[in-house]
Amino acid sequence: MQDTDRRAVKMGLGAVMLWSTVATAFSLSLEYLTPLQLVTLATVVSWCFFAIRLSSAERRRALREASHKARATGLLVGWLNPGLYYLVLFAAYDQLPAQEAMAINYSWGITLALLAAPLLRQRLSSGALLAACISYSGIVVIATRGAPFSLEFAQPLGVGLALLSTLLWSLYWVINTRLSLDPEVNLFLNFSGALPLLLALLWWSDSPFPAVWQGWAGGLYVGLFEMGLAFVLWMGAMKATTSTLRISSLIFLSPPLSLVLIWVIAGELVKAYTLIGLVLILFGLWLQRRAES
Repeated sequence: MQDTDRRAVKMGLGAVMLWSTVATAFSLSLEYLTPLQLVTLATVVSWCFFAIRLSSAERRRALREASHKARATGLLVGWLNPGLYYLVLFAAYDQLPAQEAMAINYSWGITLALLAAPLLRQRLSSGALLAACISYSGIVVIATRGAPFSLEFAQPLGVGLALLSTLLWSLYWVINTRLSLDPEVNLFLNFSGALPLLLALLWWSDSPFPAVWQGWAGGLYVGLFEMGLAFVLWMGAMKATTSTLRISSLIFLSPPLSLVLIWVIAGELVKAYTLIGLVLILFGLWLQRRAES
């Protein structure tokens, strides 16, 4: 393995480790903050992080050279992510056990493939359709808490919000395929567009941040690591590697690590139906990757 590939694997593993902690961080933070408070506080932190990153000459030049249309699109897309996407995702975590929300959210790769077919006019193979069926059967197992044939969802609102979050995230990435902005410049614009809207919503809702350190710590952690540093590490790994498949495969380590942390740190007993459902979701994602390769 070349030195650049070793560096890429280290950065990729760093990103995966950070992403593995966020389900626990979401769950614990939402004990002290509302979804709107958490997404607003985390967005402030992330905006500061990317503003500092933008101080490099290369990224400042990339921002200056971006067209007015690309800048405007980046600002508007911020209403979708981080704005609406994280509001919906945190609301799902507020409704569901962390293990269920986390597992369902990992089906976004399947949602992306289904959404890209009509919007980007990509071919949807029979293998991809089979993968979608398997992954969504895993969601049914989780949503019915181990009774898939009953089709009675234990928390229909929470499940609906979790599924909606996968749709919003996939739509965000479909839109980004049409943009040629530097990734970090694009994220700075996204957070710049979302922040005024979120602050206005927080002011309108008349829900100031609670004066407890746990809430502030949660917002700081989510904003810095989930929305900020993990992305930078992942993009660095993808740029440094000579094998995109090797790095992208690391993402499959995140769900089992997340379950361990949910159990050990959040104290949430991992249910058998979650494990079965998550295995089906991940197996569907693996089949999808095989169908696309």
